Amino acid sequence: MRWRIRSQLLLPLMLLLIGVLGLSVWMAFAAAQHARGQIETRVRDVAHIVGEGTFPLAPLERNHVLLWIKQLSGADYLLVKQDGKRVSTLETEPERLPDEIGDDWRTLRLGPPIRAGSAMYLCSGIHLRRGESAGDVLYILYPESLWKDALWQAIWPFLILGGSMGAASVALAVGLGQGLSRRIREVERRTRSIAAGDFSPMSLPPRDDEIRDLTRSINEMAQRLAQFQETTQRSERLRLLGQVGGGLAHQLRNGLTGVRLAVQLYVRECAAQTDTSALDVALRQLKLLESNLKRFLDLGRDGEGRREPCSVVTLVQEAIELLRPQCQHANIDLRWKCSANECSLLGDAGRLGQMILNVLGNAVEAAGPGGIVEASLTRLSHREEGRGLRGSVVLEVRDSGPGPKPEVAERLFEAFVTGKPEGVGLGLAVARQVAEAHGGNIRWSREENWTCFRIELPT
Repeated sequence: MRWRIRSQLLLPLMLLLIGVLGLSVWMAFAAAQHARGQIETRVRDVAHIVGEGTFPLAPLERNHVLLWIKQLSGADYLLVKQDGKRVSTLETEPERLPDEIGDDWRTLRLGPPIRAGSAMYLCSGIHLRRGESAGDVLYILYPESLWKDALWQAIWPFLILGGSMGAASVALAVGLGQGLSRRIREVERRTRSIAAGDFSPMSLPPRDDEIRDLTRSINEMAQRLAQFQETTQRSERLRLLGQVGGGLAHQLRNGLTGVRLAVQLYVRECAAQTDTSALDVALRQLKLLESNLKRFLDLGRDGEGRREPCSVVTLVQEAIELLRPQCQHANIDLRWKCSANECSLLGDAGRLGQMILNVLGNAVEAAGPGGIVEASLTRLSHREEGRGLRGSVVLEVRDSGPGPKPEVAERLFEAFVTGKPEGVGLGLAVARQVAEAHGGNIRWSREENWTCFRIELPT
C-alpha cells in the first residue's frame, strides 16, 4: 500500500481536528448545561421568594408584585387560586398547563414547552404554602426564545473557535502537504535525471531544512558520480591505449633497435677517423624516443614493478644529459643542484627515470627559448619530516615559463589533458602514476614568476 507524504501529514492533523471538534462540542454542551442551570437557578430563586413570602399576589390591579418579578426575571407568571380564579402576566393564557406540580422550590425544573398565543414557554408549577396565597398554584412560564438565545450565547464561542481552528488546521495541513510533495517530486525528478546521466547540480531550496540537506547530499552524490564516470572513461581510454600502444610499441621498438645498433656500429668503426659528437646526440635522441615510446606501455600498467636499489642522483643526471642538447639549441639555461651526495631508494629505475624525464622535459618546453629551468635534489630534514614523507628525497623542478593555462591547471595530472597545441597529455599522467606506485606523490604550484613541480619519494 502506497502511503503518500501528504496523507501521512493529513491523517494526524485530521485526528487532531476530530479531537478539537469533540472537545469544542463537549465544552459547548457543558456551557449549555451551565446556562440552563443559571436560568433554572433564577427561576428557583423566584419560586423561593414567592413561595416563602407573606406578601399578597392578587388582585393584579391592586398589587403589581408579579409584574415586578416579570421585569426582573424575564419570565411570565400565572397564579391559579383555590377557587379557580386566575391572575396572569400573559396576554393570552396557555391552552393547557402541566399536570405535575412541585411542592419544594429546591427541586423545581423547567418543564416541557407549551404554547400561549403565538409564543412557546417552558412551564413549571409550584404550590404556595404561606400568606394569603397558601394553597394556590403559581405557574412559571419562561419564554423559549430567551432560553434558546441564552443557550446560543453560551455555545457559539466554542463552536466558532473549534470550527476556525479546524479549518485553519486543514488549510495549513493541505498547504504544507502540497508544498512538501512538490519539493519531494522535484528531488525525485533530479534523481531520475542523475540516473539518466545528467550530473548538473540542483539549485538549493531557499528554506534551510531537511529537504535542503537532502538536495545538498544529492548534489554531492552527482558530483562524485560525475568524477567516477570521468575516471571510468579515462581508465577505459588508458586500457584501449595500452592495447593499441602495445602492438605499436612492439613494431616501433624493433625498428628503433635496428637504427640504434646501426648508428652504434658506425660510431665504433669510425670513431678514430671522424668526429662522432653529432652521432652521439642522435643516439641520445633515439634513446629519448624509446623512452617516450615506453610511456605508452607503462601508462596503463598496474603494480609496483621491479624493486631494486637505484640512485636518484644518477637518474636525474641522465635525464639532464638527454635534454642538454635541446636546451643548448633553444638557448635555455638548464641548472642542476644536488645538496646530497647520494640519494638511493628501492624502485623501478626505468620507470623512475621516465618520470624524471617527463617532468624535466615539460619544464624545458614550458620555459621556451631563452628561459630558465632549475632542478634541485634534497633530503627532508627532521623538522620537515612532519610535513612530508618520513625518510624522503625531494626533487624540485622550476621553470620560468608562463605556467599552465587556467582551463587545465586543476587537471594537470590527468591523462589527455594538455595546454600544448601538439601535446598528447600523457607525460605528467605517467609521472603521477609512477610516483604513487613508489609510495610518493607529485604536485605543482605557482610561486611568483616560477612554476614549481615537487616530487617526494620515500627512501
